[in-house]
Amino acid sequence: MKKPRKRHALSTRLWHWISAVSLIILFMSGLNISNAHRRLYWGDDGFLPEQAWLEVPRFPGWATIPDYYSLAAARDWHVLFSLLLGFSLLAFMIFAFANGHMKRDIFASKREWKPSSILKDIREHLKFNFEHGEGKYNILQKIAYASVILILIPLMIFTGMVMSPGMEAAWPWMTEIFGGRQSARSLHFIAAWLLFGFFVIHILLVLAAGPISQVRAMITGGKE
Repeated sequence: MKKPRKRHALSTRLWHWISAVSLIILFMSGLNISNAHRRLYWGDDGFLPEQAWLEVPRFPGWATIPDYYSLAAARDWHVLFSLLLGFSLLAFMIFAFANGHMKRDIFASKREWKPSSILKDIREHLKFNFEHGEGKYNILQKIAYASVILILIPLMIFTGMVMSPGMEAAWPWMTEIFGGRQSARSLHFIAAWLLFGFFVIHILLVLAAGPISQVRAMITGGKE
């Protein structure tokens, strides 16, 4: 008798929880860092209010790590968990491509990209039916997960590297790719809030789909 396959591989489960913890700490420490200078610019330079395209609010202590203003402490937290996130993403990607998880579950087929398929998926989501579709994930889930794994988190990592004076000195071409150091900082900020939006929607959908079974499956692996 064939042993039933786990819904979530061990590498996927480890990556899920490591990335969840890392992103929460990175976001909260990033809010503390943001409090040091709350204006965002495009290009290489920027400091004056009239040069900014956005001025963000000052974030309260309950939303930051640490819970008091400390740029040095916040940067320590940020660097530590950015390394954890970056290396865990690399390990996950290696396993996900090797075991077929990316091709099987994350990359959408040509048929799924048809407008009719996407509209149908939206209608099913509005009915709180999240188990429709042929594979493990439906097209909206695939778009969301692929965007996070292949675009938003790598964008966060590389723009964060550009903002490091040491990295900028070693690889100045990376700064040019993002249109300047201040542009990289703005993109870093935008990506962080898009990830926050994904996180909130993800939690709400887990609650709507049955949190106990969903969390249990992501801990034990579940069954297909």
